[in-house]
Amino acid sequence: MTIEGTGAYKLEIFEVPENDLGYERPWLYDKQLEGIFCTARYAIIEASTKSGKTVGCLVWLAEQAILFGGPNKNFWWVAPVSDQADIAFRRMQEAFPRDMYEANMSRKFIKLWNGTIIWFKSADKPDSLYGEDVYAAVVDEATRCKDESWYALRSTLTATRAPVRIIGNVKGRANWMYKMARLAQTGDEPDMHYVKITAYDAAAAGVITYDEIVDAKKIYPDIVFRELYLAEPADDGGNPFGITHIQKCVAPMSSNLPVAWGWDVAKHNNWTVGIALDRDGNVCRFHRWQDTWDNTIQRMTHITFGCAAMVDSTGSGDQLLERLRTSGHTNFQGYVFGGWKSKQDIMLGLAVAIQNREITFPEGVIVEELEAFEYVNVESSDRVLYAAPKGVHDDCVDALAMAVKLWRRQSVYGGDAIPILMPKTSGWIIQ
Repeated sequence: MTIEGTGAYKLEIFEVPENDLGYERPWLYDKQLEGIFCTARYAIIEASTKSGKTVGCLVWLAEQAILFGGPNKNFWWVAPVSDQADIAFRRMQEAFPRDMYEANMSRKFIKLWNGTIIWFKSADKPDSLYGEDVYAAVVDEATRCKDESWYALRSTLTATRAPVRIIGNVKGRANWMYKMARLAQTGDEPDMHYVKITAYDAAAAGVITYDEIVDAKKIYPDIVFRELYLAEPADDGGNPFGITHIQKCVAPMSSNLPVAWGWDVAKHNNWTVGIALDRDGNVCRFHRWQDTWDNTIQRMTHITFGCAAMVDSTGSGDQLLERLRTSGHTNFQGYVFGGWKSKQDIMLGLAVAIQNREITFPEGVIVEELEAFEYVNVESSDRVLYAAPKGVHDDCVDALAMAVKLWRRQSVYGGDAIPILMPKTSGWIIQ
């Protein structure tokens, strides 16, 4: 079987051999066939969300297991985390007739009537992937799988010379899938094949609607839309603020008086961070420490001097805010980072301020935290959150985001900022 491949060439597609099972391949559109069912050993598919890459690869892996499997032959589906592997595990069970397999729910594998075993594994712990002989594999959301996990998986294909399908949404350029895709894209490697599937390809095939693409384009920031729906990797490695934009906002700390503070209060092993902006949106104060709550409250109230301040009141932070306000410090107001929407709303506000160069901040830990941020998919859905990688602090970013939100709310451009009390040798003055 041949189809018109990308670049108007004829592409040989793996056909289902004659079998006595009555198996026929489900309907798939040409882009799925071109990308997944090519005869190359390595197929790399950079694809839009909801473009059918997962369904296509489930069909491909099932065919490999049915047609080329046998007693104790292993076939793998590998995803970044266990929850994502569970999705494929569940869908594969739904696809097979119930009398054709047994499922082990705790170890996440399906054993077919012919003795073939299809495993659904997490790439979170690379060392757990070594040792087995694998006869075909799929790497799902490969841009989010660790390099070490790919190295481990590749070692399992050595003795069998088995084929592998590498699929995922693009996520910047600093990942092993991006490098593999570019190598395959050159066409110089006969055992490698590359295909890009965009949302428009999926819409043309009737998998999603054009209206859904238009709606996504209105909702998502351009950089997110291009990665999720057009399979175009960001030049800056997928940083939601934009590395270039961040660098353009770097400036020496202002010596002007503050009009708005943002405070992220330490929880567990994190830092208490206070960041203030002046009337022009420049960071003019920056404090960062680890201390007891009693000392933290005392230092916060002394530093703000009655200036308008926003504090993270999520969880136990609500108790701290209550202590501040009941002790007469009514200049503090709370912001709850509760759930996906409230976190993303304030981060989008910060992104706009950075990309429009409305604010400036000094070189150092603030810039380091901003540059570490990335896009994170929420609960295996299409929702995207701006967040720090696991294990990286985001205290400065949260504090800066709250300061920006309060700075905007005060309409500082119109001169309506809340008055700031500053100590003077005799009495207080209002700035």
